[in-house]
Amino acid sequence: MNSPSVGETYKAAGVDISAGEEAVKRIKNIVQTTYRREVVGDIGGFGGLFDISDFQHGKPILVSSTDGVGTKALIATMAKKYDTIGIDLVAMCVDDLVCIGAEPLFFLDYISVGSLDPSQVEGLVTGISAGCVEAGCSLIGGEMAEHPGTMAKDAFDLVGFSVGMVDANRMITGEKTKAGDVLIGIHSPGLRSNGYSLARRLLFDIAQKSLDDPAWEGSGTTLADELLLPSVIYTPAILHTMGEVPVSAIAHITGGGIPGNLNRVLPSHLDAIVDRSSWVVPRIFRELQAIGNVSQVEMEKVFNMGIGMILIIEPSDESKALSAIAEKGHQVSVIGTIADSGTGSVRMT
Repeated sequence: MNSPSVGETYKAAGVDISAGEEAVKRIKNIVQTTYRREVVGDIGGFGGLFDISDFQHGKPILVSSTDGVGTKALIATMAKKYDTIGIDLVAMCVDDLVCIGAEPLFFLDYISVGSLDPSQVEGLVTGISAGCVEAGCSLIGGEMAEHPGTMAKDAFDLVGFSVGMVDANRMITGEKTKAGDVLIGIHSPGLRSNGYSLARRLLFDIAQKSLDDPAWEGSGTTLADELLLPSVIYTPAILHTMGEVPVSAIAHITGGGIPGNLNRVLPSHLDAIVDRSSWVVPRIFRELQAIGNVSQVEMEKVFNMGIGMILIIEPSDESKALSAIAEKGHQVSVIGTIADSGTGSVRMT
């Protein structure tokens, strides 16, 4: 075995501690823009602190969620655009919390990279912070980790962790859902963060497209911009709507599509009947389906097909619910009903 001529270092092994320190300096002010008044301390400690003593809940329940951005991260790497995908990360987490009626309080992130580039991390945290501000939660902690040898130099992955709170007496469980209730669908303009493995195969392997190409023939948007369109964060609109009308159940439409997520909140004796014609499916989904001759069943199993959230309410509250959601800037439609004598499943018609 040859002896090294100079002392070996961590940097020579692929981990640059000084780059990590520079990244922390860059993101500190960005992170502070997310702080609610309940945040105690600042980044740099061994744990994030959040004071819940002033919350007025009869029986407070903490609700937690974790998620990632999947292979959408590969699109951001290909495009070298990092300042929006953090919004997707926040959306995937906080929009799970609100399905139980919880208000998101704080958020933590985990960023793994092949080689730590402070400007890349700054872009990622800029997006995460923007998402937290939009969702009304504080980014109170996180971790950056270099993984040389296991990830490509410019590769990254994101994981998020969110915590919210709901009064036990106001939890949304789906138990009050009954036959005749209506399904309110909040529109999603793009892919959000789901189905990107299939989308990449269709667009890049089969259609041989590049990110600089138009999203589709005649489009004024590039494919990169379409695929990196940030996920809508529905939480503020849903919390607002919950204050206007009773909501019996909420489903976040992510991987598994409408059939694989709406069924999670249905009582076992009821079915959801979803009318496909009640909203316009965004063009990107139709393009993907045509490229690969993908079956309708497969499309609806993989993608949300343009509906990001579904609320179940009583028919008498339909008008107020539609108005409350539209007030927050979202397109919304009545997309179906709840039927009796079912099996707890979703029927697409």
